[in-house]
Amino acid sequence: MKALIAYQTELLVRSQRWLPPLLLYVAFLGVGVQWGRPLLDSLGYSAAALLPVTAWFVRVCVDGEPAAARHCTAAAAGPGRVHLAAVLTALLAACVLGAVATAYAVAVSDPSSSEGHVPIPVPRAAVAGLLAIAACALFGTAVGALCNRPVLRSTGLAVPSAMLAALLVLVAGGSPANAAVSGLVTGSHTGTVTLPLVPAVLSLGVAAIAVGFACRQASRRS
Repeated sequence: MKALIAYQTELLVRSQRWLPPLLLYVAFLGVGVQWGRPLLDSLGYSAAALLPVTAWFVRVCVDGEPAAARHCTAAAAGPGRVHLAAVLTALLAACVLGAVATAYAVAVSDPSSSEGHVPIPVPRAAVAGLLAIAACALFGTAVGALCNRPVLRSTGLAVPSAMLAALLVLVAGGSPANAAVSGLVTGSHTGTVTLPLVPAVLSLGVAAIAVGFACRQASRRS
């Protein structure tokens, strides 16, 4: 699997198809994470913006290999394993972006509540931000896995489905991604830092189910 992930990473870097989602995420951060804003608000915004970007990374990775080369790789390593490596590459890329965004938010944000009266413990806030990043990246991976090849083969259906699904899981009250982000924003109002451990674990479970289903579909439709 390490060799497959290394191969998919090389494909991703060489294709330069990572540039549009990267620029989108940078634009999100430029709008929502600014000097002197409350730290927890900035961390919540960074996590929320990562979810659709991760879904985009999944699309880039699962479609990054030419069809002929993909068939050869699948014949050698198995279509399910190849698809899993592509999805994991997208997740790793998103997590790297999220970690950098968290460090940036910690560096430029004001470690206090949104009213400015209650100090926020920076180390605990950074851990909470990373957990929210993980939750949103995992949920974005689930969205990307279910809204792209091999589950949805039509680009005209896959792209709007991914956009709609990303929006829904961010605003739906029962979504772990929404819970992780909302916990940071609510904590910014009260001056408390709650670690979103449960949302992160639930997001991991959802991602595992979604990616497992997509990999089985890849094996069946090869």
